[in-house]
Amino acid sequence: KSRYDRKFNPNVDGSVKPLLQWLGDLGLSDDQVQKSAGRFPQLIRLSVEHNLKPFARWLEDLGLDKPQIAKAIIRFPSMCGLSLQANLKPLVLWLEDLGLDKPQIAKAIGRFPSMCGLSL
Repeated sequence: KSRYDRKFNPNVDGSVKPLLQWLGDLGLSDDQVQKSAGRFPQLIRLSVEHNLKPFARWLEDLGLDKPQIAKAIIRFPSMCGLSLQANLKPLVLWLEDLGLDKPQIAKAIGRFPSMCGLSL
C-alpha cells in the first residue's frame, strides 16, 4: 500500500467497524453516521474505548440519556474529539459558577452541543 492509502483509508474491520457499531448502538442511523463523519472526518479515527465511551459516560453522568447524546453528536460531531479535561469539564465548572445546576447544564448541552466548542 502507498503512504496515501495507509493514511486516508483506515482499516474498516479493525477501526471503523467498532465505531460504526457503537454509533449505531447509540441510536444513529447509517445516514446520520455518514453525515456526522462528513462534518467531522476525524470521527472515524477516534477510538471507541479511549475516546467515545469515556465521552458518552461523562455526558450520561452529567444527565444526558442515549438519545440526547446521539442527537448532540448529530448536531455537533466535533464535540466527540474534544478533551474532557481541557474543554468539557472547564465548561461545566464555568456554567456552575454562573449558577446553573447539573440538570440545567445537561439540558443546555443537549439542546446546544456547539457550546462545547466555545473557548473559555
